[in-house]
Amino acid sequence: MSESEPSGQTGAPEKRRKFLVIVDGTPESEIAIHFASLRAAHTGGVVTLLAVIEPGEASQQWLGVKNIMQEEARDEAEELLHRLAAHVNEYAGIMPELIIREGRRAEQVMQLIGEDKDVAILVLAAGTGKEGPGPLVTMVASASEKAFPIPVTVVPGTLTEEAIRSLA
Repeated sequence: MSESEPSGQTGAPEKRRKFLVIVDGTPESEIAIHFASLRAAHTGGVVTLLAVIEPGEASQQWLGVKNIMQEEARDEAEELLHRLAAHVNEYAGIMPELIIREGRRAEQVMQLIGEDKDVAILVLAAGTGKEGPGPLVTMVASASEKAFPIPVTVVPGTLTEEAIRSLA
């Protein structure tokens, strides 16, 4: 063991519990980010922000337009993630992990959870409108135990800043 290595450590990277938040620019996703950021800061965890670019429908003759639209969607997702990463850093003093995926949102969330064993908790905020809690909360609520392998925290979309701080 080298002198710079504390006793009991083998030099392997330390595993840190990741709080996964799916970002879409809604006020609810920002509430989920606030909650996840404070929980991660209080528990030594990491915030992972995931933006999913949903596929568009286009015929072969419009493939060039589809490619341009996907490139623009990726640029927007990158801009959103970087803005939110700065927000997480200011809010909780941590730098989040940023991920962009392309595909169906539910499939990409499940795939990421399957690939990254450090993702320990999915944090969602419920919608506040008449439409219901939102598509992600509905997806999780309707999933069977076998289909959803990690705990999910659903934060009410109406929580105030003070309430988030007291709960996280």
